[in-house]
Amino acid sequence: MPLTMYTLSIPVFARGFYALGGLLDKAEAFAVESGTPLDDFFNARLAPDMLPLSGQIQRASDTSKNAIARLTTLEVPRFPDDEQSFADLRKRIAKTVAFFDTVTPEHLEGSEKREVTLSFPNLKVTFSGDDYLLKFVLPNFYFHLTTAYDILRHRGVPIGKTDYIVGLD
Repeated sequence: MPLTMYTLSIPVFARGFYALGGLLDKAEAFAVESGTPLDDFFNARLAPDMLPLSGQIQRASDTSKNAIARLTTLEVPRFPDDEQSFADLRKRIAKTVAFFDTVTPEHLEGSEKREVTLSFPNLKVTFSGDDYLLKFVLPNFYFHLTTAYDILRHRGVPIGKTDYIVGLD
């Protein structure tokens, strides 16, 4: 299969959310086993100025679906960040993946040349579509995925690298 904007994005995002679902499974099982309230994981942070687990999953969702919006002409669903439970996080993941299921390779054809401009308070950056995906979106997506993993691992959930790197078969 040739490398395309589609193969570099949609399957990558879907696999990441599959891994997140598995991490939530392990956290829920550990919570039952250890008698830890799930809210302790839901609201857990690595540092006071970082987003909690719930925020990491929300940002992974927003980062990935907003990338598709910027690279295509598709209307992307917007989700309010109002999740209050693991069940809500699972619904967010499912809705995000359901959106990805509607994206076809044709939607992303030519997007590597599309101009994407991001505006931050003190910085404005313009990327080609491929640079945007490879230099901004994927690192940002994996940052939030990894941070979610790290939060759970730090809180004692028995997870390892194989729980993060899933779907190799």
